[in-house]
Amino acid sequence: MTKAKVAPRRPVVAEADETDLPAGWRRRPWVPILIIGLLIAAVLGAGLLVDRALEPQIPAALAGCNTSTQIGPKEFIGPQPMCITASRVYTATVTTSQGDIVIQLHPEIAPVTVNNFIVLSIHGYYNGLNFWKSEDWVVQGGDPRGDGRGGPGYSLPDEPSNDKWGLGAVGMARVPGGAVNGSQFFFEKGAWPDPGPTAVYNRFGTVVSGMDKAQLLQGGDTIRSITIKVS
Repeated sequence: MTKAKVAPRRPVVAEADETDLPAGWRRRPWVPILIIGLLIAAVLGAGLLVDRALEPQIPAALAGCNTSTQIGPKEFIGPQPMCITASRVYTATVTTSQGDIVIQLHPEIAPVTVNNFIVLSIHGYYNGLNFWKSEDWVVQGGDPRGDGRGGPGYSLPDEPSNDKWGLGAVGMARVPGGAVNGSQFFFEKGAWPDPGPTAVYNRFGTVVSGMDKAQLLQGGDTIRSITIKVS
């Protein structure tokens, strides 16, 4: 005899029953919705706190330091507006992949250059850029292209000084025969080879702490952030 085929049974899916819910939720069905909403708000709030923590911290004295019109990710229509005063003391902490380097800035020597460096720094321009050039006596960074040919879209005027170049001096780069670059800067970590500087490099700062970290910098090391302190 041929047995009749029996259709396979479909698995029985238990339907949700109000009796499966906690008693408090049955009386207040909006409670789970509120809990989900609070969880979503907590996640979004945590994300905003992380974003806020990553934003550059701008000192109150520099709150009015805005950039010139930005026309690209790292490019501006012209030089940065002046917003610093020579009566204040400015220091910059350059946090790098090798550690912190503290620079005493010299607005009394190179006010335009110091102002430019401060405005770019507090708006996060340098964050993530690398040091593309490293030799025995110098390390240079601040190029958005990362190859020595980039800048913020403008040049700086020459600001000559009688200050001596030497270990710990900080200046701005320039192409031989060209203008002072608007964002690329360098640390002098040894004696400048003879015959020494043959052009103006806008000596705008001096390393006062972390020179050992500056001397460790090599091509490929990065600038994580630059924090400005005003006193």
